[in-house]
Amino acid sequence: MKRICNFIARWMGALVVVVAAVALLVPQSLNWISTYTINPMLGVIMFGMGLTLSPADFHIVLSRPKDILLGCLAQFTVMPLLAFLISWALQLPNELALGVILVGCCPGGTASNVITYLAKGDLALSVGMTACSTLLAPVLTPLLVWLMAGTMVNVDTIGMLTSIIYVVIAPIVAGLLCQRFMPRATRSVTPYLPALSSVVIALVVGIIVSHNASRLLLGGAIVVAAVVLHNLLGLSVGYAIGRLLRLPHPKRVALSIEVGMQNSGLASSLAVLHFAAYPLATIPGAIFSVWHNISGALAAKLYSRV
Repeated sequence: MKRICNFIARWMGALVVVVAAVALLVPQSLNWISTYTINPMLGVIMFGMGLTLSPADFHIVLSRPKDILLGCLAQFTVMPLLAFLISWALQLPNELALGVILVGCCPGGTASNVITYLAKGDLALSVGMTACSTLLAPVLTPLLVWLMAGTMVNVDTIGMLTSIIYVVIAPIVAGLLCQRFMPRATRSVTPYLPALSSVVIALVVGIIVSHNASRLLLGGAIVVAAVVLHNLLGLSVGYAIGRLLRLPHPKRVALSIEVGMQNSGLASSLAVLHFAAYPLATIPGAIFSVWHNISGALAAKLYSRV
């Protein structure tokens, strides 16, 4: 069983691409599942994150405050600004621009830690930045979405804050409590969590794609272009900041990957919960989930050879 789970986790990117392709070409395979299931699914992933976090991960935040602060500052400035500028430059419709901005304003994705490890980057820094940006998200994500998209759509900042606490923070806390009070049970399930997260992420992407298949087939190229630009520029600017500050290569790699890879599942979840009147807003998050697994794997190969 562990061998199967390791295989699934190792090929997560391919799994997401395959499920997305099937959902696009055969929408009825997954469009019978409501988009409202995305939120509990994301909660499962965050619960798994809570099960795997350790006191040492939080100690990193306290022992390396400058590094963590730099990462979080880059995370919540570079990607939101890039999202806004790309949406403006490509003249995206408000719905799609909102989706791109939602992705840009979310915290770092949990997959960034795996990619940083494969890229031989500073893994401890990556874990610390992900944990810190996730904890800051309930306040910063709604605020940034309001600043970037408030003139296009009505933004319920308090509602978004509550949703992020419910979908992200509460499951992480629950996972930490399980780890504290049920350590044996936690250790027994931990080896299977990467595979479970991989399957859930693939399902989330598939559900969103299946519900928007016709729209994607008609005009999806511009969204794909926006997402690819957003991700690649995020990776590049993150590395450039590290180089400008003369950080060692492993830290540059961690910063690059943390900035470029977003919690796009959360972006789609917020789009479903708070922007139901704009159904296309879920699409950029789904495409980002597919693409950043591909670009992340390529970046890991490139960085590991430097």
